[in-house]
Amino acid sequence: MASSSLRSLVHDDSRYQRSFQLFLERSSEHQCMRDFINNVLPDILASIGDGKSHLNVIGVGSGAGEIDLEMLSKLHLKYPGATVDNEVVEPSKQQLHNYKVLVGQTPGLDYINFTWNCMTSSEFEQNWKEKKMTKKADFIHMIQMLYYVKDPGATISFFQSLLDKNGKLLIILVSGDSGWGKLWRTYRNDLCHTEISQCVTTGDIKSFLESRGVRYQNYVLPSQMDITECFSEGDEKGELLLDFLTEVQDFSKMASAELKAGVLNLLRDPDCSVESDGKVIFNNNLEVIVINQLT
Repeated sequence: MASSSLRSLVHDDSRYQRSFQLFLERSSEHQCMRDFINNVLPDILASIGDGKSHLNVIGVGSGAGEIDLEMLSKLHLKYPGATVDNEVVEPSKQQLHNYKVLVGQTPGLDYINFTWNCMTSSEFEQNWKEKKMTKKADFIHMIQMLYYVKDPGATISFFQSLLDKNGKLLIILVSGDSGWGKLWRTYRNDLCHTEISQCVTTGDIKSFLESRGVRYQNYVLPSQMDITECFSEGDEKGELLLDFLTEVQDFSKMASAELKAGVLNLLRDPDCSVESDGKVIFNNNLEVIVINQLT
C-alpha cells in the first residue's frame, strides 16, 4: 500500500496539469502519436465506415483535444461525406474548456457535432446505462487514460460493448517494456494508490485480453523524455517531472529519503534511461492496442 503520507497527484488538478504540460514539453509523446496517426491510423479507420453517411465517435479522456482533432481529420479524409457525432468524455473542467477553445479556433469542423461530457469514464458508463442508450460507436479511443480508472478490464469491456459491427476501440498506454513499466514494477506498493490503476501498462491490458480470448492488434510507438532536471536538487521543473513520473503530489518533499533515493537511482538505471551528452533520457515508449467489436 502506498505510504499514507503520499497523496496522489490526481487530487491536485492544477499541479497535475502543470506537470503534464511540462512532460509534453520534455517528451516526444505527442510527436510519436502524430506519427502513428499520420502513418498507421488511416488503415485502421479504412474498414469502419462501410458506406455510412454518419459516424459515431467517443473520445474517453480527451484532454485538451489536440490529438482528438488530428484523428478526426484523418477520419474526415477517409469519409469526406460523412457527418460525425463526437462524444467527448473528460473530467477536467480546465481541459474541457481548452478543448472547446481549440474547436472554436479550428476551421472546417462543421461536419462534427460535439457533445461535451465533463465526467469520468465510470460516470459516463453509469449515465449511458441509466439512459438505456442503444447508440453504437464506430470509433472509440482511450488515450493515456486507463491509469485513472478502478478496473481497466471492466472499462475496456464496457466500451467494447458499444462498438458497431466494424467499429474499432483504440487504446494507447505506456508499454510494459518502457521505463514506466520498470519503475512501477519496482515501486508499485510505495507509489500506487489502490483506488485507481495508476501502474497499468499495455502488458497488463494484453494479459487481460488474452485471458478473455479477445484478439487485438498492437503497435509500439518509440518515445523518450528528458528527465535531467529531476537530478538537480530543488529544481522546480525537476520536482514537477518527478511528481508526474511517480504520480505523487510534491514527491520530493513528501517521500522518505530512502524512497526518493531509490526512485532517483532507478530512473538512471539502464532499464529506464540512457545517459548521453550530460542528459538523462527516459524510455517513454507507448503502445497502441486496437480491438474490434466482440463477436
